[in-house]
Amino acid sequence: MKRKGLGFYLRIYRKILAQDIKSKMSYRADFIISTIGMIFTNIAGFASFWILFRSFPSINGWSYHEMLFLYGFSLVSLTPVQCLFDNNWNLRMYVYSGDFIKYCFRPINLFFYYQSEVFDIKGLGQLAFGIGTIAYSWSRLGLAFTPIMLAKLIIFLITASLIMIALQNAAAATCFWIQNSFYILDLATRFMDYARYPITIFSPVFRFIFTFVIPIAFIAYYPSIVILRPDEIPLLSWLSPFIGILFFWLSYKFWMYGAMKYNGTGS
Repeated sequence: MKRKGLGFYLRIYRKILAQDIKSKMSYRADFIISTIGMIFTNIAGFASFWILFRSFPSINGWSYHEMLFLYGFSLVSLTPVQCLFDNNWNLRMYVYSGDFIKYCFRPINLFFYYQSEVFDIKGLGQLAFGIGTIAYSWSRLGLAFTPIMLAKLIIFLITASLIMIALQNAAAATCFWIQNSFYILDLATRFMDYARYPITIFSPVFRFIFTFVIPIAFIAYYPSIVILRPDEIPLLSWLSPFIGILFFWLSYKFWMYGAMKYNGTGS
């Protein structure tokens, strides 16, 4: 069988995306209410920093606007997970019901076919809020804005997104072996919430865990250091892009391994 290239998958994805957006826009009230809810959730996170820093001028050497930068960085890097990989939340239900078998007989990549079926357009509101937060904190910190800085920002945002996607892929794929896999996926998502905080505020034990076991420090902290503190960049920050690619590849292989072992019997 002839191997299909990137152009083929882009054409297929464009068609799937158009159909999915049409179906979602037919329920406009649901879309509007969900988007407003997501915006208010992000505003609440923004406000929590403001309330916290009214009592403390800094947290372990991190200022209010640096923390805001981390928060905005984590929101933007979460957008690809929210928009493109939201179907991971439905994976366990397809597996348990036996309906996942329908994805196994198409002559295209199984992972692509399953993930492309859902596009969560509400994530675009989160993207706009995150970009606004980054821009605001960037200006308040007086950071230089040059083509090189912009390139670094984009590269390390992609890096952070790959780590987030990898964590969700791996957690979701446990449903191929574990019946109550929802709790693993939910736990992984809750761990991602810690990505908006600098790793230096945690104890040495949690620093190790969040760096080498559950690598959430690579979602915002290590990538952001390159922008925020260019004079004290640790080696792990420069390694972030390679770590992001590695973890995404491993999570993809893990997801596909579980899918290939699926026998379609359901729960």
